[in-house]
Amino acid sequence: MDPLAMLFDESRGDALPLPTELAALYGTLRMPARGDRPHVFTNFVTSVDGIVAIDPPRGTGAEVSGGDAHDRAVMGLLRAVADAVIVGGGNLRAEGDHVWTAARIFPDLAPAYAALRGKMGKPPAPLQVVVSGEGDLDLSRAVFSGDVPALVVTTAAGAARLRAQRGRVPLAVVEPEHGWIPLRAVLAAAGLGPGALVLAESGPSSTARYLAEDALDELFLTRAPILVGRGGVPSVLGLVEGRFFPPGARALELVSARRRGSFLFLRYARG
Repeated sequence: MDPLAMLFDESRGDALPLPTELAALYGTLRMPARGDRPHVFTNFVTSVDGIVAIDPPRGTGAEVSGGDAHDRAVMGLLRAVADAVIVGGGNLRAEGDHVWTAARIFPDLAPAYAALRGKMGKPPAPLQVVVSGEGDLDLSRAVFSGDVPALVVTTAAGAARLRAQRGRVPLAVVEPEHGWIPLRAVLAAAGLGPGALVLAESGPSSTARYLAEDALDELFLTRAPILVGRGGVPSVLGLVEGRFFPPGARALELVSARRRGSFLFLRYARG
């Protein structure tokens, strides 16, 4: 693939051992290793006016990106470095039989992604952590087939509902807070401790809650060169839904910017 043009990069952390093909595409990728808890990052593609999904819950980010190959390649890179990928039950229902691995999102670079995980001492696939308080999941989905490690984090009521399906997926039962399972409880239930790299691929509502918990460290954001708008049919979702943060309350620092054509590949750290 043609490389991304690096505009600037002030990201922090150790340089990861990218194989030649990935280094040629992205350049240097640094990721912090926290000594007190996992480093949690998320990844979205948005329109210029901040829309991440069209016609939810059926719509996906691919409609915003137009299936851009470089966006999918970067998504694969982020999955490749992750110890775990966290998704919500709504993501699972919307994505059908998707599996949140690098090879699944961009098969052309599967050997390079696998080589990177090997160099980092990671297993072939990241742990797939599906969060569902109500247990409203279909355990016949591909993510639960046993081909990749998977865990469902749920409540006692959700676990009872899931056990009725007689599936073999490991369950971690946690106590909700105000009807919600906080991210710190998800990380603890999944055994993700200091030094772990965790990719949260949850939707806009979950992202808003994680931001309210001050639990997200970085945002990787692909800016697609389109405008979508709001208030018409079909409905749309923005990057953050269901929470209001006063200006400055959740400030971000732009730490890197790359470009491919009219697409921007941005990286923000919590200020």
